[in-house]
Amino acid sequence: MTTACRRSLYVVHMKIAVRPLTPDLWNALEDLFRDGAVCSRCWCMAWRIGPGYRKRTAAQNRATFRRVVTGGPPPGLLAFDGDVPVAWVQLGPRDAVPALDSNWRLERVDDSPVWCISCFYVRKSHRRRGITYRMIVEAVKAAKGAGVPALEAYPLDRELTPSATSTGVVTTFERASFEIVARHFAPRPIMRKDLRR
Repeated sequence: MTTACRRSLYVVHMKIAVRPLTPDLWNALEDLFRDGAVCSRCWCMAWRIGPGYRKRTAAQNRATFRRVVTGGPPPGLLAFDGDVPVAWVQLGPRDAVPALDSNWRLERVDDSPVWCISCFYVRKSHRRRGITYRMIVEAVKAAKGAGVPALEAYPLDRELTPSATSTGVVTTFERASFEIVARHFAPRPIMRKDLRR
């Protein structure tokens, strides 16, 4: 049995439940983000406001993101293993994360009103178990349900860089049938899944 198959079976065994991040789940997101120093500082504001998020306190970023969640629509999906929040994926219209447009590596491919997966976080205790792939699958379902023409992502290519990433890796997105549509910067391609097929 391949490693990917073992990971998929483990995810099924854990009975992961994935839900849109609505205001009633805010405490669960806080619990998950306490698990990682980067998340507890950024609060998913990096792609929303750009590098300026580093000049703000964690409390300011948290308060701003809470307003995003409260104002709706849900800005992503939260996964639970039983009652424990174990993973997050930021998901929504590319226009909701405008800092992507100020990064030459991630310049738009075209004017299509795509949604994008801009970041992930998986609880340390649940890593390397196939949860990122599961979050991609759930993101695809959510985007299809919203009538979006395509879903975009900006993972790192592990064949070209060993850097740590919160945006996922190319091979995981390839397993979910995403295709590379641009490489403005070789180690970080732009990948898409056409949802109209």
